Amino acid sequence: MRTTGTSPLVQQAHSIAELAGQRAEKAEAARTPDPDVVDALVAAGAARHFVPISLGGSGGTFAELKQAAVVIGARCPATAWCAVVAALMTRTANHLPPAGQRKLWAGGQDTLIAGGVMPRGVAAAVEGGWSLSGSWPAVSSSERADWILLSATVRATDGPEQRIFLVPATDARVDRTWDAVGMQATGSHTVAVEQVFVPDTMAFPASALTELETPPAGPDGRAVPLPAVNTFLFALPMLGAARGALRYWKELTGARLQGRPGAYDPVLAHYADVFARSSSEIDAAELLLDRIAHVIDTASAVTRADVARNQRDCAFAAELLLRAVDRLMGASGTSGHSTGSALQRLWRDIHTAGSHATLQFGPAAAQYTRTELTYTN
Repeated sequence: MRTTGTSPLVQQAHSIAELAGQRAEKAEAARTPDPDVVDALVAAGAARHFVPISLGGSGGTFAELKQAAVVIGARCPATAWCAVVAALMTRTANHLPPAGQRKLWAGGQDTLIAGGVMPRGVAAAVEGGWSLSGSWPAVSSSERADWILLSATVRATDGPEQRIFLVPATDARVDRTWDAVGMQATGSHTVAVEQVFVPDTMAFPASALTELETPPAGPDGRAVPLPAVNTFLFALPMLGAARGALRYWKELTGARLQGRPGAYDPVLAHYADVFARSSSEIDAAELLLDRIAHVIDTASAVTRADVARNQRDCAFAAELLLRAVDRLMGASGTSGHSTGSALQRLWRDIHTAGSHATLQFGPAAAQYTRTELTYTN
């Protein structure tokens, strides 16, 4: 087994972060990931991170992905978001039938997959496969992807069911609808398809991702369902953004404190409170996320209780990170609020990421309580 931290993605994270930070303003204006940054991510193995070693991939860990995403996210959370989504979509595509996997990775394991996992489309059974139509908003990296993973509802004899479909990007239309105030460079536009034929080999039941009682084993032989990991991955760019915000705030504030007297100073006391509280919250959030990474990297099977706790911890970590960055932004002065400041971009990005439905504490708390107290209503 490869030692954690030795993957090419981890090794090249700092150089990718530097490039992404340099191109962030341009990518925001274009509302799509910078092509050179995407090329660097793919070259470093973001797309192949969860492709099994047996299929020529990296067979990477969640801890490694976390390590790389935090480094990249400290300079550009949008790029970190694209990296974790690329890895997550690849991991999801591992559930394709063997023939579908061979087709997907026929040109190599660096195939970039974008995805809309909410069932916004409909599919009808046809000879040899399915006819798929629908419109999926907020599909990150949609203009840069080679394939698009889409979730849709199909009619079955015992009622509707959800299935996952893989379609070539050339079969889809991208409508440039992404106009969020943050995470602009993710290019999370709307993807639409109209009566696209998808062969049986390029589809599988969504239950392969969502089943919690008896989840199917993945390529590594471990049963780790999607709900156990997706919230964790979405929290990683937020952790990176918070780390970056703390660093930029230290640079801004350090310059202000130069030459101040050594005696009690109310200004210094204020900054000390901001720095200590925010850094503590960021550290606490990272400890929670590290625990999750350990569970999903090592457990032979992740239980329903594990999933509920993971989702609780991710939502709570997101609250800690948002609170920390808000405090830093509030104490950054006009310099931090400048439109050219990296701090305000990180602040916008972390708020947009934190608005994701899976990172809301209320639903996570309710599910965790139902699981632990074993009651229903």
